[in-house]
Amino acid sequence: MSDANTPAKSSAPLKTSAFKVPGEGPSALISIATVTAILVLWFVSTNLGWIKPMFLPSPQATFQQFYEYLTGAANDKPLWEHFAASMFRVFTAFFLACLIAIPLGIAMGMSRVWKGIFDPPIELYRPLPPLAYLPLIIIWFGIDELPKILLIFLSCFAPLAMAARSGMRSASQEQMNAAYSMGASYSQVIRHVVLPAAMPEILVGMRVAIGFGWSTLVAAEMVAANVGLGQMVLNASNFLRTDIVVMGIIVIGVVAYMFDLLMRWVEQKLVPWKGKS
Repeated sequence: MSDANTPAKSSAPLKTSAFKVPGEGPSALISIATVTAILVLWFVSTNLGWIKPMFLPSPQATFQQFYEYLTGAANDKPLWEHFAASMFRVFTAFFLACLIAIPLGIAMGMSRVWKGIFDPPIELYRPLPPLAYLPLIIIWFGIDELPKILLIFLSCFAPLAMAARSGMRSASQEQMNAAYSMGASYSQVIRHVVLPAAMPEILVGMRVAIGFGWSTLVAAEMVAANVGLGQMVLNASNFLRTDIVVMGIIVIGVVAYMFDLLMRWVEQKLVPWKGKS
């Protein structure tokens, strides 16, 4: 006879969260609330005089500079010229880095000979900040467009090569043995098993590389540039025009973030299985 005071045990598992996977769920509303809070704090702190305009301009002054540069009313080249020049430098360097670094990283992951040849020089220069070898690039290649693109290229190259090399180890031995047992050749295993397994790491490396490229943009446009977002920011800083500096920083950050969103979308389309194994 069961005790009437004993509570009945529920067969359903205890649910502590609406999501089963850590980090799962939408975060758009949280991001919007965070950005809104930052903008409100910026507006209040500058309009109430907590921070002097020379150190942090108001959102109105920053937007005014954005409007003037956008319409060509500013005492400088219009924003689209700066934007086009920076986009050309960054994405030319990024495209060339992808074209060379990804196949090289794949070769390093497949062959100990390629790894032995290229791993030491890549690991040697990878931790160096771009400003460390900027003077040498100027001495070797002058002050035209080549050193600017080369500096951004070098900042993108190492993360792409390392990501591709690391990605080649993502395929498990069981997957490769299963392909061999079904009659696949070595090249077919590489093409249909190893490369698809490496794609998530390669795409992450591309996201990291484009971030490095944009962060190197200001340093690259220090090389006798007369147009570009980085040059616009540097030129404004010489005259303590913090409203233009903040506007340029926001434009650079927004463009980089939009490209990161594009890379996330590409990642979802090309490797929909990522994180679901």
